Amino acid sequence: MIKGIKHIIFDLGGVILNIDYKLTEKAFIEAGITNFPELYSQLRQTDLFDKFEVGGISAAEFVGELQKAAPTAITEAQVLQAWNAMILDYPLRRLQVLQQLRLHYDLFLLSNTNEIHEATFNDVLMRDRGIPNIGVFFDRVYLSHRVGLRKPNPEIFMRVMDESGLKPEHTLFIDDSPQHVAAAKELGIQTIFLEKGMTIEEDVFTPLPPKGGVA
Repeated sequence: MIKGIKHIIFDLGGVILNIDYKLTEKAFIEAGITNFPELYSQLRQTDLFDKFEVGGISAAEFVGELQKAAPTAITEAQVLQAWNAMILDYPLRRLQVLQQLRLHYDLFLLSNTNEIHEATFNDVLMRDRGIPNIGVFFDRVYLSHRVGLRKPNPEIFMRVMDESGLKPEHTLFIDDSPQHVAAAKELGIQTIFLEKGMTIEEDVFTPLPPKGGVA
């Protein structure tokens, strides 16, 4: 853990919530949108997805555009199922880490997401853990489609910092997208890039050894 940290900003997907972009890609390809990988990925995406992630279009408009992109008829239910296929689960130990960290740090959530996924990741949390909303683990939550800004735009980081009076040298940002980490680092925020295969519970916030034990 980096010394001097008082505040921690977490990404959601790939950091707290397990996700798999390939499952959504596979589902859309099976539904007939065979060029979906060219439209959307973790590192880049087309204007349609950008607009949806900043609340620029409604869920109905988003679904309609994807239906138009399909060479054969695809239902609204098929689009929603495919779009949500990437959302998996919240490991219990990960949520326990958040509970423990909140005793010592200010915690913030900063996620590029959309209204369809917000409903789904909260439904998953309620279904699996009996917790109605991911916001219960944080002091403040910033979702791109609600604030009209998305990472790696510096403005979204500045908004989080300004609204809560955070100093970058005392703030840690954890994300699994390199372009987001780079943007935060440019602002002087301390960062951890969660590379593929890494988890916050195994690689970042590891338990302290018992007193008298071996580290």
